[in-house]
Amino acid sequence: MYLLINTLATFIQIYTLLLIIRVLLTWFPTINWYNQPFAALSQITDPYLNLFRRIIPPLGGMDFSPMLAIILLQVVGGGLQAV
Repeated sequence: MYLLINTLATFIQIYTLLLIIRVLLTWFPTINWYNQPFAALSQITDPYLNLFRRIIPPLGGMDFSPMLAIILLQVVGGGLQAV
């Protein structure tokens, strides 16, 4: 059981890092999201972010959904590490 929880907590940490990288890369408008490795990063992170984009649409050109997505992952990851 400990191995499963530890693996899931590690996955959450890696996925959070991928989300942060995705957000930071959006600051560079010249990135072509259809070329690799950016397309792979987009395919991995966008389905999760789209869940939050339905709840919080972009406001004034700012997308706040990654903040909510990362906060939720941190809460779940913290809960797993407390077990």
